[in-house]
This record gives sequence, C-alpha cells and structure tokens, in this order.
Amino acid sequence: MLFHVPYGVAATVRQLVEVIDIKNVSISPDGRLVAFRTEQASIEQNTYGTVWYVQAVDGASPPRRLADGGEMLPDGGGSSKPQLPTWSPDGKWIFFRAVHEGRIEVWRAAVDGSRTEQLTHGSANVRAFSLNPDGSVLYYSVGATRQAVVDAELAEYDRGVHIDRTVMLGEALFRSGFQDGRLATQRLSSGVRLPLLSDVPDHWKALNLSTGVTTELASGQHPASTVKMADLPDIDGAISLIAEDRRTGRIAMLTGQPSVVGQPQVVLAMLPSRKSHRLVKCTAEPCTGKQITHIVWRPGSDEVLFTVSERDSELQESIFRWNAVTGDVHPVVRSRGQITGGGRWGPEPCAASASALVCVAAEADVPPRLERIDLESGSRTVLFAPNQTLAQDMKEFVRVRFVAWADAQGRRYTGQFYPSAARGGRPPPLFVVYYRCTGFLRGSVGDEWPLATFARSGIAALCINAAPLADDAVARYQQGLSSVEGAVKLLARQGAIDSTRVGMGGLSFGSEVTVWTAMHSDLLRAISVSSPVVTPMGSLMMSLGGEEEHTRMGRYWQLGTLEETPDHWRQLSPTYHVERMRAPVLMQMPEQEFRYSLDFIVPLIRRHRADVYVFPHEQHQKSQPRHKLAVYQRNLDWFRFWLLGEEDADPEKVGQYATWRQMRQNLPAVQPH
Repeated sequence: MLFHVPYGVAATVRQLVEVIDIKNVSISPDGRLVAFRTEQASIEQNTYGTVWYVQAVDGASPPRRLADGGEMLPDGGGSSKPQLPTWSPDGKWIFFRAVHEGRIEVWRAAVDGSRTEQLTHGSANVRAFSLNPDGSVLYYSVGATRQAVVDAELAEYDRGVHIDRTVMLGEALFRSGFQDGRLATQRLSSGVRLPLLSDVPDHWKALNLSTGVTTELASGQHPASTVKMADLPDIDGAISLIAEDRRTGRIAMLTGQPSVVGQPQVVLAMLPSRKSHRLVKCTAEPCTGKQITHIVWRPGSDEVLFTVSERDSELQESIFRWNAVTGDVHPVVRSRGQITGGGRWGPEPCAASASALVCVAAEADVPPRLERIDLESGSRTVLFAPNQTLAQDMKEFVRVRFVAWADAQGRRYTGQFYPSAARGGRPPPLFVVYYRCTGFLRGSVGDEWPLATFARSGIAALCINAAPLADDAVARYQQGLSSVEGAVKLLARQGAIDSTRVGMGGLSFGSEVTVWTAMHSDLLRAISVSSPVVTPMGSLMMSLGGEEEHTRMGRYWQLGTLEETPDHWRQLSPTYHVERMRAPVLMQMPEQEFRYSLDFIVPLIRRHRADVYVFPHEQHQKSQPRHKLAVYQRNLDWFRFWLLGEEDADPEKVGQYATWRQMRQNLPAVQPH
C-alpha cells in the first residue's frame, strides 16, 4: 500500500487532493454559451485530467462534455498555465492547445459535441495561435523542434554544463523540471525557468481550415495580435493589467506604484486608443484606494466591469460597473468568498456577456462551482457544481467561521477558523497557517495543510490573512508574530483552543514568518515549512545573478553581501540562530529549492531538531498528486504526534515515528529569550 489514511479521515484527505477545479472560462461571440475546462488530480495516475465543456449561459441545459484537454501545463510555480479557448466567429467551435504524449498541438471541438480533431501535426510544439477575422485560417507559431531541444540537452550533458547566470546552482542541471509536457533541462531568463532553445524566435504558419493546406509565413511576419503593455504610451504609474474593447479599440487598465511587497494603490483608467495619451480615470469611491484585481469590458457597452477584494472582511469580493464615458459606477454583486476562482492556483477572471458574468465561485467551506451573475440585478445562479459530495461533507462535518482581532499595536487581522471538539474537558490544540486565505482553502497557500482534516482529527485550525505588508523585512516578520500571538490569545480567551499546544506552518513568506515566530517566541510546540528561508548559502548560490539579484536582496530583505550588511544578516537569517529553534521542524521541500537553505537545514538535522523530506522534480508549489497526498498525510501525522500525542498504527510508519520520538527525547528545555 502506497498511502495509509485513518478511516473517517481518508475521504476528506483524498477529496481535498482531488477537488475538481474550473478554469479558462470563455463566453461565445453571441453570448449564449460558455466554455470552460475542468482539472482534477488522479492519485493513481499521478497526473491531472482535464476536460473541456460547454454550457448555455442561461443555465437551461447541463454542461456538455466536448473533449479531453490533455495534460495540465505547469506554469513553473506549481500552478497551471492559463489556456483560454478561442471561439470561431460563428460560435460553432472552440480551439485550444493541448498536450498529448509530450506534443503540444492545436485542437478544435465542435460545441454540439459531434467531433474533436487535431489540427496541427508538426515537429515543434505550438507556442501560440489565433484565427483570422472570418475564422477560415488558423495562424500558429512554433519554435525549435522537439528533437532539437532533446539534442541540445544531450549535447550539454555530454560536454558539460557551462555555469553562468542562467544556471540555477541549487537545482539539478539535467532535466530538472516539467516543461511543455516533459521533464526538461531548464535555464533562467528574466527570473523565469525556461527549456533550452526557448530563445529561438517564433516562426508563424497559416493553416487553411477548408483545404487543410499549411503555408509558411515569411520570417518576421506574424498575424495581428491583441494589445500588449509594451504597445502603450508611457503614462504615470506602472501598468499592471489591461483589457481591450475589440469593438472600439479602447483599453481599460490598472495602474499604480506598488510597494516592495504590499498591495498597490491601483488606479482604474481607460485609454481611448493604443496611441492616445489622454488617460480617463475612474474617480468614484469604489475605484479609489481599493484593491482592484480584475477588469473586463462589458460587450457592446461603455462599461468596464471591475473586481474589488476587500481585505478587512472575509476577503470578500465585489464587482462593479464603471461607465468610462459618464463616470458612473454601479454595484453588481458582493460575495461572501471568492468569485474569481476556487483558490488553489490563484485568481480565475470571470467571463462577460452583454447581460451576465460567468464566474468560478468558492468560499472557505464551499468548493468551486460555476455561477452566472446577472449584470443588472446581481442575482446568482449555479450552472455547474462538480464537487457536491465534498460540499455536503463539509457542510455536515466542518464548521468554518470568520474571525477578526487586533494586535497590541492596533493592527487589524482576519482569518478563517476551523473549530474542533474538546477532549476530556480540555480544549483542542491549534494549528496556524499564515499568509492568505482566499477561496476554498483546502491546504491554504501552497496547499499542504489539510485544514478541514485537522479539525476533524481533533486539531483546530486557523488560516491568517497577512496584514498589508511592510517594506522592511523585520517589520513584516514582527507583524506576523504579533498576529499569531493575538489570535492565540483571542481563541484561548474564548475557550476554543489550548494555548499551550500550538503548531504552525507556511509556504514562501508563510515559511519565513513561521520560522521567525519559532525563533522569537515560545508560542509554538511544532512547526512545518515547505520553502527555504533567507540564508548565506542561498545568497551565494544566487549571486551569479549579478546586480539584479543584489537589488532583489536589498529590496525585499534590506540585505547586501555578507561583508556589506553583516549585522542585518545575523538579525534576519536563522542560520545564525539554530540554537533558538526549540520547536521541532518538519520540512517538506521541493527539489528546486531545498539546497538554498542547507546551511540551516543540516545543522537542524544534526541536532535532531528537523525531519526533512524532499520531493523530486517539484517547484515552489508542489503539483504532483501523489506528492500532495503524501505531504497532506505527513503534516497530519506530524501535528497529531506533537499536539495530540497520537500515532498512526500503520506499520509502514514505524520508522517515521521512531525518528520523531528521538527528536522528542532531544528537545531542549524551554528557556525565555
């Protein structure tokens, strides 16, 4: 048996891994149909199945299955790349890229469900595609052939890898991660991991859909494209998002000057054309000083639909209509949770017709479903709810409540709390995860700590939304520590948790705050992290990045080289304070990142303070389904052991518990800082 999960918890753990996500929502040209793709993990196959569907926007009929969407394309950070379909002008077909057996080609599916067909059959993967205005010609671009990429990898393998700023020194040099449907050798370009030969220029081809004849476009020739940020004139403030009204050529945009790590104060504005310098700004109250996250034109109108995330509430989202001609703003809808995605991979923008939006909605305790939102009345109708069994299970067994509190400095924090039952008259222990709590939480940011399962297993769980982040690293970490202290005091005062049994975990910034809290307080009984923290070894390995990397270290952590800022290095990096890590640490790290913190990890292992697992071929956020299940289960076992004193009877875990018992025997006595 590969995995063992206790009876009564197994369904929930597995369901959390195998939640069906809804992505790539797109409405037909006439506004009658909506196309979307589902993604679902398969633990047995260790992959994600994707399926394209189409459904009437008015909900008069159930979804119609159109086509297998191929393998999920990771985006480099553990998420899936956006793969919006292209509609034929007559609305009878959707066109999409799909990965099958390591080949990326263009396919199309008839929306009546009658047929699906592969259109391109080349030796190179398709990078991008578009249709001509009447839909008779498919333009598509390719780069280097698949064989040329393989040959380049093998040639480099044979002659040795030349070390320069494109090589990630902390990662495997040969076929280290998944790219374009296969394990590929990767190199760094502008902060993004790309396969070899990615710098080969696009070569465009034209496929006549009536005759099936493919012709080569001349070098440098390409079809007209949608507007890009680089096409626009210089304006005040960085442009973060654009949306073009294809009917009139007007361009809606979000601009602003973000802080180093905090939320920008964005401005919603409109340019009358690509070359115009006359910026029309939305000055109404819903547009001002808000966290605007998405924009889309309402077809056939002067209105821009924009989404606002409300940080001081349950991370509610509201959608408004801004008339870019009159300046009027009208509310459309306000949600209890998220209406721009289910929360696992990040936001999923709504699609708009003239009369309605189609959105992926989810709450902390309700998994993703597809909804229609009327643009005039704001009424909501569920179109497709593929996770009904889990939704019912959550409703029956798991209660989630929104909590808010202030720290000693008066800063306000919010979170989602999963209560658990007292045992023997004693309140339950608490697990805390810190960063962001949007959509259906599953395992919070990083998707590693099954919060609902914790609650069902006797451990209350709290996901904390980080306050607007300070630019100074120490201030950010202290905010996190203060937030956790305030939450524990609040919940203990309510009798909801036992403040002497608290665990914590996190990904990325959440990992940094977790380690800082363990170093600077006696609050935590055990911790679990999945990302490296800032260390001298990590800085050394990334230093070939030159001035760009030096600037990044200074900007985010106020760190120079070890010689330039020695005192600040000693203040920030836990490498210098291993003895202060009294709480035992479980590290479940991606292969892409673990080496960057070896100068912190190895001393902890030698002191029996850390148990470390590394997952091959994983990036910042783990994506392989079996890895996700293993991470879920080990985190559950870890906190049951340290917070409840319980062990799973599965004989395959004997070695795991022997290691943890030895760690417990070697724990230092708690001393005040």
